[in-house]
Amino acid sequence: MADAPDLSAQLGDLVDHHCHGILTGDLDRPAFEGLMNEAVRASPLGTTLFDSTLGWAIRRHCAPVLDLEPLAPVEEYLDRRAALGGAEASRRLMAASGVGTLLVDTGIPPDELTPMGELAGLAGGTAYEIVRLERLAEQVLTTGAGDFAGEVEERLRSAQAGGAVGAKSIAAYRVGLQLPASKPSTDELRRALAGVDASRVADRTVSGWLAHTALELGLPLQFHVGYGDSDLDLLDCDPLRLTAFLRATQERGVPVLLLHNWPYHRQAAYLAQVFDHVFMDLGLTIHNTGALSAGVLRETLELVPFAKLLFSSDAYGLAELYLLGAVLFRRSLSTVLGELVTAGDATAGDAAYVAGLVARENARRAYGL
Repeated sequence: MADAPDLSAQLGDLVDHHCHGILTGDLDRPAFEGLMNEAVRASPLGTTLFDSTLGWAIRRHCAPVLDLEPLAPVEEYLDRRAALGGAEASRRLMAASGVGTLLVDTGIPPDELTPMGELAGLAGGTAYEIVRLERLAEQVLTTGAGDFAGEVEERLRSAQAGGAVGAKSIAAYRVGLQLPASKPSTDELRRALAGVDASRVADRTVSGWLAHTALELGLPLQFHVGYGDSDLDLLDCDPLRLTAFLRATQERGVPVLLLHNWPYHRQAAYLAQVFDHVFMDLGLTIHNTGALSAGVLRETLELVPFAKLLFSSDAYGLAELYLLGAVLFRRSLSTVLGELVTAGDATAGDAAYVAGLVARENARRAYGL
């Protein structure tokens, strides 16, 4: 029986292909807990968000970065974070994550979130923009531009010229993932826009048009899938609902990337297997499942081609989520690949090769980095 391989060299430098800015200011406990996961707030009916695998993971893996013992009590952790100050705590946690390249969704308020350059500086890496399509549409609508389609296309081309490497659709939040297989016509788009609220685009025709347009322009396209906050209907977020859209767009050869995916990670793995242009990650699933994240990764690897799985943290607001996304991903992938090697089902070289693919090479290939 072979020994489990040491994959630290292959997993040291990560490409985080989907993430967000953070808040570097000082945070009290309610503000901190409000950023921990997708809950709207910490409810007194559910005690505290620290009573979860995510809460334990923060105490286990983030505490030592702030000079505390692993699993330090919650109050001790928050007091130490406050003593260091939000900026210093964030700097330490981001630097410790080992994320070298960040693909940042810039479409989420508030304005206090770190801009891409500052975020990259905290991580000691490089950042690229991912354009959020519905946010872009809302910006165009509020300007009152007469030619919506032309203005959106022009802004997407301008973003590409400025270094943006992909686009993201949040159709899952707005209308679900049953998007049209064919691109809506100009007349269909115009009729749909007549009933759209410019402050919150929530129309299947508009989201479908945006998604098709991004792919036509050659922009790798991310879709939020599955797990999110109470603003979405999880039942409508099964990626299998994208099947007709994926079948229709496969010939373009432009990557479609399914984000997060829990509890539909097995469905996403299937789609990545049967469609050439589909990729997937486990995103915020990893840090929210904490020490148990290897189980979700193991289920995903049942079917997903190794060249189709990417790393992302989907970190937002808290630098802790960048660290946890990276640490738990490394640990989980090492665990699952190590099991295969020790069982004689893969070589140490196989495991090292796959680790490098998932950690960075798949993202570099999909986005042309």
